[in-house]
Amino acid sequence: MEGRVFLRIAGSVDHAGLHVPYALVPAQGVLAKPSKWRKLDAEARAALIRERSNERALRELHGAAAGFVRELAGECDEYGLAPMDFLHTLADLQTSEPATVVFDRIRQRLGHAVERQREERHAERTRQSINLAEYPASFEVARRLPRKFIALLGPTNSGKTHKAMEALAKAASGVYLAPLRLLALENYERLLEVTQHGKPLAVSLVTGEERRLAEGATHVASTVEMLDTRTPVDVAVIDEIQMLADRDRGAAWTAAVCGAPARTVYLVGAPEARRAVEALAERLECQLEVHVLKRKGPLAMEPGPVRKVKNLRPGDALIAFSRRDVLMWRDMVAEMGHSVATVYGNLSPEVRRAQAQRFRDGEADIVVGTDAIAMGLNMPIQRIVMTSTIKFNGYEEEEIPAALARQIAGRAGRYGIHEEGLVAGYDADSHEVMRSLLKEKPVPLNTTGFAVAPTLEHLHRIAAVTGETSLAKLLKRFIHNIDVPDGFFYPRITEDQMERATWLDTLPLSVADKFTLSLVPVSTKVVALQNAWEHWCVALSKQRTTRLQEGTSLYYMTLQEVEDTCRMYSAYAWLGYRLPDYFPDIELAQELSRRASERVDSMLQDQNTAARRRHRRR
Repeated sequence: MEGRVFLRIAGSVDHAGLHVPYALVPAQGVLAKPSKWRKLDAEARAALIRERSNERALRELHGAAAGFVRELAGECDEYGLAPMDFLHTLADLQTSEPATVVFDRIRQRLGHAVERQREERHAERTRQSINLAEYPASFEVARRLPRKFIALLGPTNSGKTHKAMEALAKAASGVYLAPLRLLALENYERLLEVTQHGKPLAVSLVTGEERRLAEGATHVASTVEMLDTRTPVDVAVIDEIQMLADRDRGAAWTAAVCGAPARTVYLVGAPEARRAVEALAERLECQLEVHVLKRKGPLAMEPGPVRKVKNLRPGDALIAFSRRDVLMWRDMVAEMGHSVATVYGNLSPEVRRAQAQRFRDGEADIVVGTDAIAMGLNMPIQRIVMTSTIKFNGYEEEEIPAALARQIAGRAGRYGIHEEGLVAGYDADSHEVMRSLLKEKPVPLNTTGFAVAPTLEHLHRIAAVTGETSLAKLLKRFIHNIDVPDGFFYPRITEDQMERATWLDTLPLSVADKFTLSLVPVSTKVVALQNAWEHWCVALSKQRTTRLQEGTSLYYMTLQEVEDTCRMYSAYAWLGYRLPDYFPDIELAQELSRRASERVDSMLQDQNTAARRRHRRR
């Protein structure tokens, strides 16, 4: 067999009630290649067989087989496996390989079986440790309160957020939960202007990167991920409730709906969230009122596309879907003599707000931005002009969904400033696509599969029953092994977090520290930010404190570099609030971030001015 002539010796081993027959090749059992064997006469063949199967060889083989049977039977007994499931192959294997190799292969099979059994046991224990059907019960304060939901659903410019904020301002205590730092900041300032019983409200601002804590605060403006689920309040406002369906952040809205510790919870957002909100209210056994609001002013498509930059007019918002395109269009518009405000996602909230304020104050004729203007920036836009309807979704370029098209278009025609809002495409294609998208019927959000992200408590529970300390393995168990009885709540993590977890597992860090570091809000796609994050992780693994320096002058940096520097300081502040012993320079980080924001704003203004000068020279 297998190009060899070899000797196979049969026998059996009796051990602890087992009878194990074998047919194995001894250590010197391979006699020759077939070509050589054919040249040997009968006497030479017999002599070779006698030499290789002498008494000593037989004893050694039997001793090795008996020792292996004892070893394997002991291991099987330890793991509760049947030894004959593995040992029966000793008599069945059709191979010329020596017994030692056969034994190793059976050991390998046993190892795989043990690993499978351990995996099944860990999976079962994980299932028993976390049942997502019980997820709402984990929010003890919300569970004890008699909660009522009021859904205020409507398109942009329907006054839904204004109505909810009025209720919040009148309440004795409350919390506003925003999708963006910018929105949290705007509504924080809005609440600061409110007076109750002749006194201004005591309001705190809480975001991942910033805390402005007022003594005796009764109201809090917060990003949704920063919800305090332990302090009961009278009113909570959860903004942009349709974000329940967001691929990466939807879990924060699930947690807010389940855990907002308020007697009255306002759910504010798009009409397509209605069925999802109704399903959640029923599951949580909360009373629900639904109010569907209409847009306060009409929204209409222009008869035809804009076609030329010179056809843009004051009050227009020009929409592109990348930073590069925004800056390109900004230059084109400025070179026609217009003053321009610029808004895109990479900018800090402070810069976005400063740019929007210029447009509000009439210092800028036209705003050029990404879909970042669709959420959280109230500007007196009369007409939305789409330069494109194709956007990169993180994986590929695709046509924007109708919901996003409606949200962007809805920013046109600010109530009380313009009689109607207008929408146009820059070219014929984008114009017709927008016309079609705005006619599309909204697709309702799913009524099951609400995302739940792992908490540190979840991971500790899994670690307690499996003994695992690898963050990547714990996250995989959370995704694949926890109990999801009816799929109403469903486990989710982001791809970024899983990639980071795999890298963090190479460092000597606790599960808690690895979990915190996996959530730091920096982009892995920006080399400078990724390098900073890795440096922080390595420093923490060595229990070194990371201090900030004043650093290089911002005046020697490009716009992109200053934007990234701003984001890096914000991420440091985020870490500082969670691991202050190792990242203590929170105030300096915020000051450096503020300076970088001011520098970005100044650079945008300088570039705008330079482009307009070029127009005047022509």
